[in-house]
Amino acid sequence: MMFTKDTKHSDKKRWICIYPSYINNQKTLAQGRRIPKECAVANPNYEEIRDVLVAAGLQVDVENKLYPRENSKELLYRGRIRVQLRQDNGQPVKPQFPTRESLFRYLGENIPKLKTRQNKPAEGQQAAAAAAAAVPAGAQAGKKNRGKR
Repeated sequence: MMFTKDTKHSDKKRWICIYPSYINNQKTLAQGRRIPKECAVANPNYEEIRDVLVAAGLQVDVENKLYPRENSKELLYRGRIRVQLRQDNGQPVKPQFPTRESLFRYLGENIPKLKTRQNKPAEGQQAAAAAAAAVPAGAQAGKKNRGKR
């Protein structure tokens, strides 16, 4: 992408791009993770990234794009966020985000604090309990179902 002298930082094509893979601790560096695994989050999606950035007071634009290194084409992995990091004079929009890496680390810290993330482990435990209840009593007792002989 070519920028001319007239292109301002406020133009959306100058905003930085964030794909969920950049902050996914399930990905390797070769698969697109951009921050250390300790700072990253398990399987973030574009909605969580958008919510955290809007709460931080940044201008955000969501695009229906897929990360080129992503193997899966499912809707779960789609989404690209564009964020204005600098003002037209070149100064950061927010002093706490001077670089894109500082923004990625902020996302890694704050996505786990979202209310939607707080409820997910409980839902996983309920699903496991429901799956255990759905197993037939004969299979739980250790009997083998041999079928017709």
